[in-house]
Parts: sequence; structure tokens; C-alpha cells
Amino acid sequence: MDGRGVNAASEVGPIRPEKAVYPLVVILTMFILPAGSALWEAMSLAQPDPLLLVGKWFVFWGVGVRLSLAGLRQYTRPAFTSRDILGIESPDVFVLVRELGAANIASGVVGLASLAMPTFILPSALAAGIFYAFAGIEHGKSKHRGVNETIAMVSDIFIAVVLLGFAAGALARRLH
Repeated sequence: MDGRGVNAASEVGPIRPEKAVYPLVVILTMFILPAGSALWEAMSLAQPDPLLLVGKWFVFWGVGVRLSLAGLRQYTRPAFTSRDILGIESPDVFVLVRELGAANIASGVVGLASLAMPTFILPSALAAGIFYAFAGIEHGKSKHRGVNETIAMVSDIFIAVVLLGFAAGALARRLH
């Protein structure tokens, strides 16, 4: 908070190149690369399974790559998450941000491994979908949400819907 009671992360100013990396990584890993990978693979298959392709590529990019990158950044540079996303200036929260980073790295590794182990896709989608849903809800509750937290909220809710929709569809198939 600054002297006016405004969260520094909520102020809008010019976007510096280092600040543009976060939205670019989010847009690429949560939307463009998974959708593009699924479409690319679908065009190469005689009878593509859209549900499987959505699960495969959104888990790989949205869980594997996204959470691995986020976890590495949270673990090595906790100030970005605490200050630039959550608007918390105190370094007292760094220990919690690092723990979140370790959890994100662990989830991310499972998402990355899902390309080699397709049986990891459904559990990864289910677990990460629940995580992203709760994270998106929490970002939505923020009274002083800035640009980066809004990006996190929208992308978290979007990926939660995709992952949980895939999980529901995959589970429904197994029941029939």
C-alpha cells in the first residue's frame, strides 16, 4: 500500500519489457500453444479425438510448462509473486511463496511427464483444475486487484474450466 491506501500492484503505468513477459507467458501457455498443438495434431490424425487432444495439450502446456515456470520463478524470485501479483510488499511472505513454488514445480513436472506417460493426463488435469479454480476464486476476491492479478484470475478460471471439463468428459466416457 502506498500513502494513499492504494495497492502498488493495482496502479496502471507504462508496460516495461520485463513486465510484458508475464502476460506473454500466460497467453502462450494457457491459450495459444495448447490450442495450436491440439489443432496441429488433429490435422495429422485420420480420426482425431478432440477430448483427448484438449486434455493432452492443455495439461502439457497449461499445467506442465506454466506451473513449472511459475514455480521456478516463485521459488527463486518470490518478490514477483508477492509484490507484482498479490500486491504484498513484505518479504515475510517469501517463505510461503517459495512453498507455493515448490508445489507448482511438483505439479508442473507431472504435467510435463504426461506426454511420455498418458496415464498422468487425467489425474494432472483434475488436481491442477481444482488448484486453478481455487486460485482464480481467490484472485477474484481481491479488493485491489492489479493488471497482473487480473491476468492470473482470468487465465486461472479459463484453464480450470478447460481442465475440469476435460476431466468430467474423460470420467463420463469411462463410466459408459
